[in-house]
Amino acid sequence: MSVMKNGTQKISVPRTAKQLRATIVAVKARLKDRYAEQSSSVSFLIILGLFSALIIQEEANISSFAGSFFMSLAVYFIFFKDIKRYKPSYINDRKMVYLLGLLLVSTLFAGRLFDYLNAGLGRGLHFPDGMSTMFGTPLPVGAMLCALIFDFHTALIFSLVISLLTGVAFQNPFLPIYVFIGSLTAAFSVLRCKKRSALIKGGLYVSMVNVVIAGIILLLTSHLFTAIAPAAIFFAAVSGFFVAAIVSIMLPIIEYFFGISTDISLLELLDLGQPLMKNLMISAPGTHHHSIIVGNLTEAAAEAVGANPLLSRVTAYYHDIGKLKMPEYFVENQQGGFSKHEKVAPHMSTMILIAHVKEGVELARQYKLPKSVIDIIQQHHGTRLMHFFYQKARDQSGTVNEGEYRYPGPKPQTRVAALVMMADAVEAAARALTDPTPARISALVERIINEIFLDGQIDECELTLKDISEIKKRFTYVLISIFHKRIEYPEIELKGAHQRSESGAERPSHGNGNSYKEHSKVDKGSPR
Repeated sequence: MSVMKNGTQKISVPRTAKQLRATIVAVKARLKDRYAEQSSSVSFLIILGLFSALIIQEEANISSFAGSFFMSLAVYFIFFKDIKRYKPSYINDRKMVYLLGLLLVSTLFAGRLFDYLNAGLGRGLHFPDGMSTMFGTPLPVGAMLCALIFDFHTALIFSLVISLLTGVAFQNPFLPIYVFIGSLTAAFSVLRCKKRSALIKGGLYVSMVNVVIAGIILLLTSHLFTAIAPAAIFFAAVSGFFVAAIVSIMLPIIEYFFGISTDISLLELLDLGQPLMKNLMISAPGTHHHSIIVGNLTEAAAEAVGANPLLSRVTAYYHDIGKLKMPEYFVENQQGGFSKHEKVAPHMSTMILIAHVKEGVELARQYKLPKSVIDIIQQHHGTRLMHFFYQKARDQSGTVNEGEYRYPGPKPQTRVAALVMMADAVEAAARALTDPTPARISALVERIINEIFLDGQIDECELTLKDISEIKKRFTYVLISIFHKRIEYPEIELKGAHQRSESGAERPSHGNGNSYKEHSKVDKGSPR
């Protein structure tokens, strides 16, 4: 394709029959892939609609089933269109699409199942028959799981879809409002959820809101002062506890089978008693310390650019676990000023450095770390050039292939991966500063991040120039705080202090007899 003088584009036409055939084959393959993708999406929607129709149909006849099917199909079409528009990453991941479909169908099934169970419970407790049992359906389960696994936007649209289909299922105009508000409460209650015990608190919030909304609905329907009211309030209250119990059971199962990491499971990985972190602390203490500092940097920057701070810290902790295989070949673990790379060819040194990424991925899979962490371990060096060994090879051989001295990639695909890459490079370079003044640290951060940017390493993630500016500020602030200067303590003349302690010991004690002990503690604690 070329640009003409008037600014319009001219499409280049294949000049030979061979080129024309290749173009036709490529177009056919593209159309075939698109057709297969669209066919798969339509089939998926039809299957969801069929299962949902079986659940929500009120009467067992063709008319009711067909109406339920087409209603479900219309609502699901809008739902997945919204997800494709605002959260395309979920649509691109088939596993996440299937999980969304499973949550939709299973939530409707749970509502229908608990309606039958509550009806039996009501008869056992001699509650009057009526609309009371519908208040006990734990339909906010789906929205709470969506907020924990996906995000709040997805949970919001999920709540709307479930509330609409629930109105069809129970033939009640007030129930969609009850379900929608309860589901929103469930989603709000687990935002930034860090502990599994927070699910119980979320269930309590759902119970309180459901009781209030149930009371309003009873008031609207003139049932607030009838025999139905106590039963309805009871079921509305216990529905929140059903929600907390089901989510507590289902969340670990979903995390395991779908390989998904939530903030709760990520928080468990921050425990320094985890086997990998223990091994890193013992076998590669320098790398362990480096990872902790990188975690501080990435978490601070993630908060500034709207990334997930918890995921940033976790991936920073585990990004260099591949160094456990040969820790002595990395400068932060070397002692005595001797480097093993001095006796190794530059190309071999490069292979050793590249290997730590592959071995880190293997270790992460062996210890069943989440996929999001494994991906960032693989991406945290991107395709960066190993300048030291590249220059060393050029000095020895003259001309070398630059590609052999680059990491294999891939480049960072997410903002968190880019943050780990930049923090890793900045922290390592800051360690080499002889006099880490604020001005030097700021200039270093500026230079390192600009090099990464100009090298095209963050072209495939969603960082903006404004984000990069904020990252530089946060990195500079944290590093200045770490490498701040300490005041020099005056040296204490030990001889004089010893004489004073002896004279203090000869004096009679007027208190509890601890005068000598206090002097000894001062001597022992004094900096030397």
